[in-house]
Amino acid sequence: MDSFIDTLPPDLFDQTTLVSLASTLAILGTAYAISLKALDRTTPKSYRFLFIWHAFDALIHFILEGSFLYHCFFSWIPLSSVSNPHALAPTAHNFLGYTNRAYGPQAGGDNPFAQLWMVYAKADRRWAGADLAVISLELLTVFLAGPLAVYICYGIARKDPRTSIWIVVVATMELYGGFVTFCPEWLTLNYNLDTGNFMYKWVYLVFFNMLWVFVPLYAVWVAVEDIDDAFAARRKVASVAKRR
Repeated sequence: MDSFIDTLPPDLFDQTTLVSLASTLAILGTAYAISLKALDRTTPKSYRFLFIWHAFDALIHFILEGSFLYHCFFSWIPLSSVSNPHALAPTAHNFLGYTNRAYGPQAGGDNPFAQLWMVYAKADRRWAGADLAVISLELLTVFLAGPLAVYICYGIARKDPRTSIWIVVVATMELYGGFVTFCPEWLTLNYNLDTGNFMYKWVYLVFFNMLWVFVPLYAVWVAVEDIDDAFAARRKVASVAKRR
C-alpha cells in the first residue's frame, strides 16, 4: 500500500481536481434530471439510458470541450514572457498565423475551465496546449456531435423511430474520434501521456475515455436492433401483401 501511495502525485486530490471531478458528476446529474422531465413512463429502459447518455454527452461537449476550444483560440501568452518555453505544452507552429505565442488552457490563468483542463493535462499534456489533431477533432465534436446528441434526445422524447439512425451516426463519430485521439500516442509510445501512476493511467485516461467506447458500442447495438425490427416489420407487411 505504501508503494502505491508513493506513486500518487501530491496534488492529486487538491481543490481544483476535486472541483473538476465534481463538475462531471454535476453534469451527469443534470442529464438525469432532464430525462425525468422529458421522458414518460413508457420509455424503454434502454432508450431512457441513451437519452441520459446523449444529454450528458451534449453537455460535456458544449460546456467542457467548448471551453477547451475557447482557450485554444483566445487564450495565449507571448513566448518571450516564459523563462523556459520548452516546458510548455506544444502549440502548433504558425498556429493562427503566430509563431511567438503559446495557446491553450496553459495560457488561461485562473479561469476555472482552464484550471480544469490543466488537471486533465497532467495525464495527457496535449490538452494544455494547442494540438492540431485534438483541436480538429474537438471542432467536429462541439459543433456537430454536440447538436446531434441534442437532436437524439429530442427524437427519443418524441419517440421518433428515425432517431436510431442518428444514434449510429453519433456513436460512430465518438468511436472514430477516440481512435484518432489516441492512435498518435500509441505510435509514439505515449509520448504525451503520463502512465506512471495508477490514477492518471486508469482513472483519467482509461476510465473516462473508455466510457466513450463502451457506451457508443451499446448505443449501436440498441439502435441496430431497432432498425432490424423495422426491416422485419416491412418484410412482414410485404409478405402479407403478396399473399393477397
